[in-house]
Amino acid sequence: MPQVTANGLTIEYDTHGDPAHPPLLLVMGLGAQMTLWPIEFVKALADRGFHVIRYDNRDIGLSQKFEGEKVPGMVWHIIRKRFGFPPKVPYTLSDMAADGMGVLDALGIDKAHVVGASMGGMIAQLMAIEHGHRLLSLTSIFSTTGNAKLPQADKEAIEPLANPPESMDEDVLVAHGIKIANAIGSPGYRPDPETQRQRVLETVRRSVYPAGLHRQMAAIINDGDRTSRLKSVTAPTLVLHGEADPLVKVEGGHATAAAIPGAKIKTYPGWGHDLPVELVDTLASDIAEHAKSAMAPA
Repeated sequence: MPQVTANGLTIEYDTHGDPAHPPLLLVMGLGAQMTLWPIEFVKALADRGFHVIRYDNRDIGLSQKFEGEKVPGMVWHIIRKRFGFPPKVPYTLSDMAADGMGVLDALGIDKAHVVGASMGGMIAQLMAIEHGHRLLSLTSIFSTTGNAKLPQADKEAIEPLANPPESMDEDVLVAHGIKIANAIGSPGYRPDPETQRQRVLETVRRSVYPAGLHRQMAAIINDGDRTSRLKSVTAPTLVLHGEADPLVKVEGGHATAAAIPGAKIKTYPGWGHDLPVELVDTLASDIAEHAKSAMAPA
């Protein structure tokens, strides 16, 4: 896969579809490689008339790492943040939003539709807040505003993410990845176990970098509540969320839609914190319809 220099960093990316079609940038979530956008989903968007671009966020996958950069303990980080003394972090979510804009710059793209999932939704929100003139539309998928008063993740969903794998042996890493997928996945759309194992194995063999997840988590905590900032968003916005999401509760999606002027929200029963194959066509159609309506003459 190709790489570009974006925001001063080396970023891994790929593209699908006709470059002459409207660009659509996919931003993935916490500790997740761009390949967690299922290829079926990417192709479904390309088939609906978009030039789809996905990339590895900084500090994960095959993009540039921040090796050796330490983060404060999560409890201490939260306490200091609460009392108005945010600790230093290696980078911020705003830095990560600038990375995505840098990818567009490197590809010679001025404006794009932006679709972000989970932490990627937070990054996409900041793109709309801080680089709004470059967004044709925004779609925030199973994400939230950062308001700490909203319902929090189920303990069973957060534990596998918070605890690193016991070793870097491939079998251990695959078992850990399957444990995470089962903990946060859609109860209404359980995958075939062998298909799931193969996908996790491919992810593990592409890259494993647990340290990046912790630095990205620090960036999430550091960014805090975006509710007031989201009121400045002018990009046409669609919020998509699963009603059975155990990691980012559906209330986070409703709060996001309520904070952004004119935003629309669609929720689905049985959908958790993943992108099941059974929902690929539905979600791709939701996004395509939203993006095309955003470009339609007033």
